[in-house]
Amino acid sequence: MKMLPEAGLTRREMIRKTTKALGASALFSGLPAGWVGSAFADDSPEVKDVNLGIIALTDCSSIVIAHEKGLFKKYGINSKVSKGASWAAIRDSLSNGDLHGTHMLLGMPIASTMGLGGAPKKPMIVPWLLNRNGQAITLKKELKGKVAADPKALKPFVDEAKAAGKPMTFAMTFPPGTHAMWIRYYLAAGGIHPGDASGAGADISLITIPPPQMVANMKVGQMDGFCVGEPWNARSIVDDIGFTSITTQAIWKDHPEKVCAFTQEFAEKNPKTVKAVLKGLHEASVWLDKMENREEQASIVSAATYINCPPEIILPRLQGKYDMGDGRRFRDPNYMTFSDRNCNYPQAKYGLWWLTQLRRWGFTAGAPEYAAVTKQVMRGDIYEEAMKEIGYTHGGADDKPESFFDGSVFDPKADLEAYAASFAIKSLKA
Repeated sequence: MKMLPEAGLTRREMIRKTTKALGASALFSGLPAGWVGSAFADDSPEVKDVNLGIIALTDCSSIVIAHEKGLFKKYGINSKVSKGASWAAIRDSLSNGDLHGTHMLLGMPIASTMGLGGAPKKPMIVPWLLNRNGQAITLKKELKGKVAADPKALKPFVDEAKAAGKPMTFAMTFPPGTHAMWIRYYLAAGGIHPGDASGAGADISLITIPPPQMVANMKVGQMDGFCVGEPWNARSIVDDIGFTSITTQAIWKDHPEKVCAFTQEFAEKNPKTVKAVLKGLHEASVWLDKMENREEQASIVSAATYINCPPEIILPRLQGKYDMGDGRRFRDPNYMTFSDRNCNYPQAKYGLWWLTQLRRWGFTAGAPEYAAVTKQVMRGDIYEEAMKEIGYTHGGADDKPESFFDGSVFDPKADLEAYAASFAIKSLKA
């Protein structure tokens, strides 16, 4: 570097000394504010070594791909991906700071923020939806040919078992999570009461099982059905222990599913870190939604450190090829997506719908603070900031009504309490 001989200083040292003497405001007073900021602001993440959690499900893929392909590193993040044993364990790891961000069921950050489901109250945020669609409800193979996609066909078997004093058992992965709400919605649409948050009033027994343990528990006869993400529904067919009754996208097309969640405290202290993670996830998600990449996706995420399931079981449903295990086979255009159709925007209406279902099933005593909780958790503002910084044009906020397979329609602009109370089967608590 050229020296200034009269002082024995480098040019950089001279600028630093002059800045200190005059003050930055005086030195740059003649320059545009935007130029000054872009020249000297530090946009690097506050925390560079970031621990991210996953559960062994196909919808963890964008976190895994961003890690494996160096997309987090591109934005200054040295990522570490850790597989959790259960949703409760991963929630606790996020709460205590062992994880900085994590793959989560949409309902979990909402429940944690409100202190529901037996967890300590810990505000969490959702600035990113990881995926839509791609879950399913599996029934034991003995029900093949007797029950297909219509849960009404299941009701006689439920009634018979209940009358005999041996209620049928169904499993989900976490009480206020997505799989719990899908199976509750499915059963109730068939005239079957899944019980309130404590199990009271139930026609069946609803239990909690971690995703990778679903198949093993059905294999030993501990359950009659379950709702989980892939590849465990497909795995039950390969192992000849169950069949797919219905996919969750058939219940609600393009429904929200998993999220990337952070504690509110971490996000407030480290906004650049959170946005850097979102930028890496964006690139991974776009890559994932190119169908020609899905074979490689299945190969990568199948590893023992991630899903621990053969790629040939993971791949077909990622490609929209559904063999339901009971003779029904079709190509589903509404397979799991990671980026398409404005997938990643954390829409406020999804938080509102979740709160109506928590209300419907007695997780809350009285009406929740719908608007306040949704605003606190569903952070579209952070998503928009991150995408603006990389020049990505997203589809924006959306408050259009959503339709479900039982004919009901959810309008986020309508009376939410009336919607929660509108279902024939419910467990509202005053």
